[in-house]
Amino acid sequence: MIILEARNLQKSYTEKGKTISAVRDVSLHLSAGEVLAFLGPNGAGKTTSIKMIAGLIRPDAGWVRIGDRDPHQTPEALRFLGAVLEGNRNLYWRLTCAENLEYFGVLRGLSQRIAQQRGKDLLERFGLTHKRQTLVQSLSRGMQQKLAIAVSLLHNPQLLLLDEPTLGLDVEATEDVKRLVREIAQEGRAILLTTHQLGIAEELSDRVAIINSGEIVAEDSTDHLIRQFSGSAYRVETESAIDAQRLSKLQQLGVEMESDRVLHIADPDLLYLALNLLAPLPLIRVEKDRANLTEIFLQVIRDSDASADR
Repeated sequence: MIILEARNLQKSYTEKGKTISAVRDVSLHLSAGEVLAFLGPNGAGKTTSIKMIAGLIRPDAGWVRIGDRDPHQTPEALRFLGAVLEGNRNLYWRLTCAENLEYFGVLRGLSQRIAQQRGKDLLERFGLTHKRQTLVQSLSRGMQQKLAIAVSLLHNPQLLLLDEPTLGLDVEATEDVKRLVREIAQEGRAILLTTHQLGIAEELSDRVAIINSGEIVAEDSTDHLIRQFSGSAYRVETESAIDAQRLSKLQQLGVEMESDRVLHIADPDLLYLALNLLAPLPLIRVEKDRANLTEIFLQVIRDSDASADR
């Protein structure tokens, strides 16, 4: 089921008499239960695209549908949308956790009673019941972020916009937020994730869309994108140093030695021949060259910039 569909979005601004094309032609779609990492360098058009999706600014051309409704023409479409923005723009710091949940629940159209009940349920789910009467300004950064996510879920949205959900969190809080994101997606909600922490994006996303200079320059499933940019070579590490006799035979085979315990096998057809020569030496790891999302992102942006310069 498609939750979000944006087609051919365009947006330009005039600054000092000069027209700046912030978004040229952006199309995105997002299904129930799916996490899409929407990535791009600063100034690439990512924020402008998200604002058009969220109904905050009107596109010059193109259209958006959230749950089959246009947020620019039908305000009810925004009831399908929840958002957690980077920074501290999601909560009132001088209100308690319970007061924030009640306030934003009523703001979203819930009755006071339902807002209170859902707030209570969410505090329990997110492990914040003991902080129910604590002022937000007294919470840790991780607790504030969990509360912000709880607030975004009060009205049971189908689409959740998460902007830098783990920025500034310690390791434990980061793991808590990642777990919550996975749970929310498994419930069938669509999640549009924006972050500069590409390791987090790689870990959580089902698909990746990379924007540069106002255009989508790469879009694919995360796994396929990584496979596409990964090499076919293997790296083998042994527990102890490889003896001179084996080293000689491996080098004759065409295997490169990174050290006396680490082999680099460029031709995958040589892998099992090399492993036979190593037997019965204990192995620590045998791993295939695998690109990570950071490397892929940088390569895609470099290629995109190079194409634009030609």
